[in-house]
Amino acid sequence: MADLAAESQVFKPQNKKSSLEIILYKQRQLLLMLLPTLLVLALFTYKPIIGWVIAFKDYRVGKSMWKSEWTGIASFIEFFIDSTDALDVLRNTLVINIGALVINLTCALIFAILLNELKNKYFKSIVQTFSLFPFFISWVIGYSLIYIFLSSNSGLINMMLVKYEFVEQGINVLGDPKYSWVLMFGVNLWKSLGYNAIIFLAAIAGIDHQMYEAADMDGAGRFSKIRHITLPCIMPTLVVLLILNSGMLLNSNFEQFYLFTNPTNVATMQVFDMYIYEFGLKLGRFPYATAVSIVKTIVSILMLILVNYICKRLANRSLF
Repeated sequence: MADLAAESQVFKPQNKKSSLEIILYKQRQLLLMLLPTLLVLALFTYKPIIGWVIAFKDYRVGKSMWKSEWTGIASFIEFFIDSTDALDVLRNTLVINIGALVINLTCALIFAILLNELKNKYFKSIVQTFSLFPFFISWVIGYSLIYIFLSSNSGLINMMLVKYEFVEQGINVLGDPKYSWVLMFGVNLWKSLGYNAIIFLAAIAGIDHQMYEAADMDGAGRFSKIRHITLPCIMPTLVVLLILNSGMLLNSNFEQFYLFTNPTNVATMQVFDMYIYEFGLKLGRFPYATAVSIVKTIVSILMLILVNYICKRLANRSLF
């Protein structure tokens, strides 16, 4: 009997597949569907990382980056020590992106809850459609619309304010540096409110209706159900969105800032992407621009890990 048991233990691993092999076999069709996306991601996202070597070399256009002379971390030293731009660029990027993230998610959460409470389905659909429409508008058209309303000389709002003597002259919202951050907060909210609200509405739709029925039987009001059922149930979605967006806090929409940045407000509007474009494509300083891009990527990864850790400790929710 002992010999038979020993033989069964010896031959058991050979006849039984590992759990990983079983999972891969069962999901082979999904993995094949995912393969094109992984190839595109590897080709356009991870393959260009090889070009980071430019940051450590004296690269010039027309020369091979492998044959260029090594300069070490000279470009990094120039950005952090020799230049005074590092703190200003980091400040503008973090203030605009963190402020927009907090405002966008908070307003979208409140907006989704209010939409969910509407009883008229047709009115609800109309409001949701109009709120989602700006998401599909290009930044060029969006800037044109905002210019029509907020231009200091010919903007509709400024013309009305001057006409009715609320102000003596038009407010230069698009050019005055003190309005730059507020303008970006408002524009980002206008563009993303409807899209973020859809995500929260999907989370609300997944809540078990028996919880609301039980609350009705207990005599709970509308606000009590929102506070004790809706908000706790969609909090995991909020945490996931917060973690995912935290990894992109140093990434800005280049088209947006390219259109809204001008010589009068550049001090408060120059973010990392605009700074890299300025030194990389316009001035041709590719090693310096690549070094700044590497700094931006590393800091983004660290912020993602930090926010994930904080959410795990405080809300017991995390991605990894």
